[in-house]
Amino acid sequence: QEVIKRWVVFCPLVAELSDPSMRGRHWSALMSLCGKNVEVTPDILLRDMWNMELHKFPSEVEDIGEQAKQEYKMEVTIAKLNRIWMEVEFVFEPHKGSNVMLMRLKDEDIETLEENQVQVQNMFASRFLSTFEEEVIGWQKMLAQIAETSTLLSEVLRTWDFLENLFIHSEEVKKELPDESERFADIDDDV
Repeated sequence: QEVIKRWVVFCPLVAELSDPSMRGRHWSALMSLCGKNVEVTPDILLRDMWNMELHKFPSEVEDIGEQAKQEYKMEVTIAKLNRIWMEVEFVFEPHKGSNVMLMRLKDEDIETLEENQVQVQNMFASRFLSTFEEEVIGWQKMLAQIAETSTLLSEVLRTWDFLENLFIHSEEVKKELPDESERFADIDDDV
């Protein structure tokens, strides 16, 4: 009777631990919890898991299984961030038919940036952050720098466009502020 009760607790725990998200660090935590050492291989025997006496620690084993799953999600997200941002490049486009090239991110890359910033922020909310904290902080900083650079570029280009329309294309401003208009035109030619 007692053995059957143990098996009723043990079987779901085995299912939990058979998840591919289980890593060596999780197995080490289990062994430390149980005070037993087993060799963890893809061919681990049910007997070895039974000998760990997992049935004595069902909630802790479930917590370790949950940690493995949540950390795996973070691993996948970090790998995705690496893959995406290795490919993203600023694009260069001619400014109003001139040979001056303007640099910017494509619209879909800006959308991806915003989505990725939310994903990174969500990882900070996880109680399982500690394993990947350094990488997540690195991604938070990098994505913030990309966003800031893109925003600054947009602001500079918008301001320059405004000044160009004002000092070069407005005859009224040229009459009212001839020195400033000429100075801006000289700077604009240099750029």
